[in-house]
Amino acid sequence: MPKKLLLIINPVSGMRLGAIYTPKIVSTLSDGGYDVFLMMTTKRGDAKIWAETYGKDFDLIVACGGDGTFNEVVSGNLSGANKPLGYIPCGSTNDFAASIGLSGDIPTAAQNIAKGSESVFDAGSFGGRPFTYVASFGAFTRTSYTTSQSFKNIVGHLAYIVEGGLDFKNLKPEYVSFEANGELYEGNYIFGAVSNSTSLGGILTISSEVVDMNDGRFEVMLIRYPENAQQLSKIVQAVLSKQYSECELIEFFSCEKLTVLKNPSGGWSLDGEFEEGADGVLIENKNSAIRLMK
Repeated sequence: MPKKLLLIINPVSGMRLGAIYTPKIVSTLSDGGYDVFLMMTTKRGDAKIWAETYGKDFDLIVACGGDGTFNEVVSGNLSGANKPLGYIPCGSTNDFAASIGLSGDIPTAAQNIAKGSESVFDAGSFGGRPFTYVASFGAFTRTSYTTSQSFKNIVGHLAYIVEGGLDFKNLKPEYVSFEANGELYEGNYIFGAVSNSTSLGGILTISSEVVDMNDGRFEVMLIRYPENAQQLSKIVQAVLSKQYSECELIEFFSCEKLTVLKNPSGGWSLDGEFEEGADGVLIENKNSAIRLMK
């Protein structure tokens, strides 16, 4: 008897390849022994609601879209039946997919789900709201949810860099404070990320030798506000070389959880989606929360 698969496709993600490849995706998953039930999102939040409401009736839930779509499916799944997932990445950046080595070729990604085995990965919780790979604030984060989809489709990663650069000209430092590992971190920062990924928006990367995506810990990067051009140059050099811990303006450490004592006024980006946040929010790692076929 075929296993039942819920396929949730965001037809406008990235270059709209999910919609274009829908027949091939369905046939590949069907050939893999699944009875496929297809749902197309029409607005933000659909994927979360469907994974939570209908996921319990299926053996596998597959998300086809960008990191935001996968975030919604993970969120709905964790608050629902917590079934195994599949991810066919076809968004603008696909940071989570890149970090765990998923194929960027849509038919191949579908085939890997149908023929693959289950792996487990950590998830994050931001005051109870799940995220898959990053909670960030400051430079380049606001653009992830304000940059138009059409612009992302045309220039991909450059959309974040270009619009982030325009925003940087008027950037003001955020006074933020955190408690983690029994220590206090506070000051004026231009960027902060609590992540479980080797790639952040296609702009910042962290060595795979540092990141273990199922160790129950986050990597945290906090970049202080540069007072002059020399300090800015040091930050840029550290980012380009990935030697974050060697720059005195960058605090880089790992932790299982941290508390946001003073929230950034500009809010947060969770996997590219806006979150207001608040003083006292707990960000914690949920070890092995994501069960993924790959």
